[in-house]
This record gives sequence, structure tokens and C-alpha cells, in this order.
Amino acid sequence: MKRSIPLVQYASSSDADSSPEPEHNAKHEQVTVLQPPPKRRKTLPVLSSTIVGPVHIDNPALHDGRIRTAPHIDGQFAAYVYFPVKLDGDLLMFLQNVLRKAKSILPSIHSIPKNIDSVESTDPVAELHISLSRPVYLRSHQRDELKNAVRRIAKSHAPFQASFATFSELQNDEKTRTFLTIEIGAGHNELKLMSDSLIPTLKAIRQREFYSDPRFHASIGWALMSQNSDSSSLGMSKTSTLPGNPEDEVDNSLSTEFPTVSSLPEELISTLRKEFGTSLLNKSTIGSFSVDSLCVRIGKDVSRWSLSSN
Repeated sequence: MKRSIPLVQYASSSDADSSPEPEHNAKHEQVTVLQPPPKRRKTLPVLSSTIVGPVHIDNPALHDGRIRTAPHIDGQFAAYVYFPVKLDGDLLMFLQNVLRKAKSILPSIHSIPKNIDSVESTDPVAELHISLSRPVYLRSHQRDELKNAVRRIAKSHAPFQASFATFSELQNDEKTRTFLTIEIGAGHNELKLMSDSLIPTLKAIRQREFYSDPRFHASIGWALMSQNSDSSSLGMSKTSTLPGNPEDEVDNSLSTEFPTVSSLPEELISTLRKEFGTSLLNKSTIGSFSVDSLCVRIGKDVSRWSLSSN
């Protein structure tokens, strides 16, 4: 192949004299080495923001002070299995009255569903959730595996009746929030069977199974928990430095903007049991409901299957 640019070029002192000269009388020649032109580096185009996506930043101010207990990871989906309880007229009105009383004792408590006084029975959010699993975190390829397991469980159990039993306080594993709940009485054994049926799948995808001695419940309110035990008579926390490392401090700005509690006030649970306990146990109006479907929420996607034992 013919080269367009010679790599080495010889220049003599007399280009006109082309006859060779004796070696001892040879004139010194100057050798000029020509380097190839430098290659230009190709610059890769900047990826579109629709491909990369925005950087995820948690902002507790947008979520009533709630702090994510598991870090956000792209391609990971929070999920849990539950069955819904429809908030019809009687149950919705009952919970509205319960939470009004709860707020009169602890103003910082948040209702579930949010803004329950404006919720109507026709709203999509007008339902309570009874969890059959802990929150689990799935990769993309694990979503179908959990969905298939929930569908099989739904198809292998017939609908049954359940009822509420009492008010109680339960806290999440990370001790960041405490919940006002109403616990399940009748129907507990059937729910335990369905929850246990999830164990093989949860282990296969390396997720924690449900509690060995579960307390099935519906959460109807929550409050932020403080990271110290110093509290007033209503459970309101005081900001302080944790013992040990002097840098381990409670976030002053967060505690000031969003009130926290060490636990729900004893007065709250006892008052609710006294004033609403009898109505809660009234199976003809409030306490009894049908368990006829099973759901799994993965990210923002909810899948639902009817119970239908074959």
C-alpha cells in the first residue's frame, strides 16, 4: 500500500549529485524522522437525562418527617404482601371518630389513610392493609417470582371471616416510627397459614420471613419516634446528645419541625379501649369483615388476586 506521508526522509547536501561516493569520503547526511499526526480522541456524547435519571435525594420535609429506613438503590423495589379491608360507611365513620379522639390526646399523630376526615368510602385509598410480610426489597428479576407465589397462595385459600379485637401500639423494626393499630382476633390462624406459605419464596430470594409470633393488625395512625428516652407526659421528646461519640446527635432541625415521641402516651390506648372497645367488637357493624383477596405491592405497582380454593 502506498504511504501518503513517508515515515523517514533523507536529505543530502547535494541533491544534484546522484552518483555514489566512496564510504571513506561520504558526506554526512541529516536524517529527519516524521511522526504520524496525533489521533483525535473521540468524545462520547452525554447521556440523556431520560436514560440516566435524576439523582435521588430524600427529603423528610415532603413526608411529614419520615426518614427512609433503607437507602434508595436504582433497580431495587420495596414490596410487601397484604390483604385489604374496605373502609365502608360504618367502619370509616368509626375510624374518623377514633382518630379525632387520638389527636385530642396526641396532636402530632398522623392518620392512616392520610386526611381521613376528607376521605370517602368511594375513594381508592379508602381501605386498610393487613400485612402478611415484612417490607422486602427486590431486584427487577425477583418481582415475578414474588407475584407468582402470592397468586398461588390466593388460589389455594378460600375466603373467610375475620374481625378486629383491640387497640394497641406497635413500633417498626428500626424504631423510627410508632403506630396506633387495631389487632386481628378471629381469622388469625388463617392469616398465619397464608403468611407461612410465603416463607419458601422469601428464603429463595434471600428476604426475611414474617415474625414467628405475628400480631396481624391494621395501622390507623403513626408518630415519629425520638432516639432518646427523655420525654414529657405526652411522650414529646426533647433533643439531646446521644451518649458515646459526641458527634452522634439528634438532628435539632428535624426534631423542631417535626415533633417526635418516645412512645404513644398510655392515656391514648387506654382511652380508646374504654370509649371504642365495645363498638370495635360489635361484629354486626364494625368488627367483622371478609378476607376475600390477597395483594402484593411492588414499588407503585399493586397486583390483586381473589381467594378461591380449588
